[in-house]
Amino acid sequence: MKARPVNRNLILPLGYAFVALLSAAFTVAAHAAQPQADSRGLPTLAPLVSEVTPAVVNISVVTRLPLEDNPLFRDPFFRRFFNLPDRPQREEQAAGSGVIVDAARGYVITNNHVIRNAEQVIVTLKDRRQFPAKLVGTDPGTDIAVLQIPAQNLAALKLGDSEALRVGDYVIAIGNPFGIGQTVTSGIVSALGRSGLTPEGYEDFIQTDASINPGNSGGALVNLRGELVGINTAIIGPAGGNVGIGFAVPSNMARAVMDQIVRYGEVRRGRLGIEMADLTPEFANKLGVGAAEGAVVAGVQAGSPAGKAGLRERDVIVAMNGRPVRNAPELRARLGLTPVGEEIELRVLRGKEVRGIRARIAAPQEIAEAEGRPVPQLPGLKVIEIERGSALFERLEGGGLVVSGVEPSSRAFKAGFRAGDILYAVNRRRVRSLAEFQSAVAGAKGGYTISLLRGDFNITLLVR
Repeated sequence: MKARPVNRNLILPLGYAFVALLSAAFTVAAHAAQPQADSRGLPTLAPLVSEVTPAVVNISVVTRLPLEDNPLFRDPFFRRFFNLPDRPQREEQAAGSGVIVDAARGYVITNNHVIRNAEQVIVTLKDRRQFPAKLVGTDPGTDIAVLQIPAQNLAALKLGDSEALRVGDYVIAIGNPFGIGQTVTSGIVSALGRSGLTPEGYEDFIQTDASINPGNSGGALVNLRGELVGINTAIIGPAGGNVGIGFAVPSNMARAVMDQIVRYGEVRRGRLGIEMADLTPEFANKLGVGAAEGAVVAGVQAGSPAGKAGLRERDVIVAMNGRPVRNAPELRARLGLTPVGEEIELRVLRGKEVRGIRARIAAPQEIAEAEGRPVPQLPGLKVIEIERGSALFERLEGGGLVVSGVEPSSRAFKAGFRAGDILYAVNRRRVRSLAEFQSAVAGAKGGYTISLLRGDFNITLLVR
């Protein structure tokens, strides 16, 4: 699967570093690793690799994309004369990677961008068995998808604790780069908590110099205990290849997403009702707080859980549920994985005062599906226009559309739309009514992006 592009000269979704002086090989079990050497007395990772690679799979995907727009295709007589479909399409094939995390139920974790818009997904095991995969659910915000295969005698990777990782820990990356077949590379954890790679995601990436290339997307990042600590997702590659800067979704984030997908078929995000910004030294000095890291509350929505709990503008959130908060993207990612109805505990600095505040994550405002109007360009989607004079109308400075319903398995559902989403732009062009939305979509060629709000967060969906 071609890596997901995120332009930072050039970040691609998803290095070979020689492990000097490494004198141990490790088993896949979570017990303390025991040093080993091969028959020649040389250090080797071969025992570890042989244990974990059966759980990493190749994924082949067939998609059908619209052909480039041609004026003749718009002519019904031309289509009938040449027996052309209403939406001419071309078939494309791509390859990616995945990780078996539940052998009994056949669950495979991969990236959402690997299987997005897929008509058919085939999973190939290391022993060359092939199985058609059922899509259990996806989460575009974290770029995680869960598949299920009807297979017996599977090997699965144990999910490790990504929060226990330290910069400098050794890791290995396993995947299917460029579709050439299963490949293993090694390196170290280069950094933790990376964010800001894309404007719309829930980001808390592990950075590694283990070589990751297009096709590695969805593959495994494994520690030297044989535990899955990340799902390889992106690289920075000016020429489209590896330069030693790769990124993986932490296993704890992938676990939380998978749990909700298996239970609900999707991630049900709620809202706290705040706007936030990073705490900078200048900001800290202005607010009179001694913290060096945290997330500043830049705004509190009226009637929101944050407002009811007592959060105020200019508060600095430095911890959530006992874990330190380093910046706004980290808090955003953690809030985005908190189920609706769950209570969270925040440690807040208000000037020199330290407060503990409890808030319960609320569901987005629900709207009856019967109120919605269908969108012909996106089968399965129903929307309503935001009422003039409402608080949401004022918040969006002139309105937008609320998704009132999405039919399961429809084109709109597969594209990532969910009930409660608030649509406000197409290809970064502001839309405030259904007529403006339909006009913008009709004028887009090949594909288009839709900007929306989901709970507290901005998300961008690609529709083809």
